[in-house]
Amino acid sequence: MFRRKRNAVPGIDSLLGPSTGIQGDVIFSGGLHLDGSVTGSVKATGAGISRLVVGEAAVIEGSVVAPVVELHGLVRGDIVASRRVVLGPKARVEGNVQYAALEVAAGASIKGKLVKLASPEKAASKPENPGKSK
Repeated sequence: MFRRKRNAVPGIDSLLGPSTGIQGDVIFSGGLHLDGSVTGSVKATGAGISRLVVGEAAVIEGSVVAPVVELHGLVRGDIVASRRVVLGPKARVEGNVQYAALEVAAGASIKGKLVKLASPEKAASKPENPGKSK
């Protein structure tokens, strides 16, 4: 009767292996698994929900913007996730984390601020003028 909608999280479409090093920005859609290093920002684009998975040996020296971010490595920069951030036990963040939902495993490290964003569902249902009604 009442069923909870499951958030459809995409699978992995692209893989950047541990011997891959990128100097410049990475723009992706769908699912990206990063095991190498990126010196630049990593940003998801497109209409669907994108997912970034950062492996334990991976390093990103720049900002990260994606609806879903699963971090198991190191990010030296800010993270903005409009849906969810998952920080594994070896995750390290040297920057601010903006999130709608947050999951942090024991052992994860954050050197920065945690900022809660309005969830997409709540933002869509919010009245535009919350003032007095006439």
